[in-house]
Amino acid sequence: MGAEDKASNAKDQLRGKAKETVGRMTEDEELETQGKVDQARGDLKQAAEKVKDAFKH
Repeated sequence: MGAEDKASNAKDQLRGKAKETVGRMTEDEELETQGKVDQARGDLKQAAEKVKDAFKH
């Protein structure tokens, strides 16, 4: 499941970046913040995957 999780995390990061960009363009602070949160969530999940991988090897 590692590859699937990594893909899902990357998707969260991209979705977050898109929300942040749209929020900034439309001056929607809430959407921009949601985008930043989504990106941070993806980053944290990605970091957890890297830790798991380090312990597997």
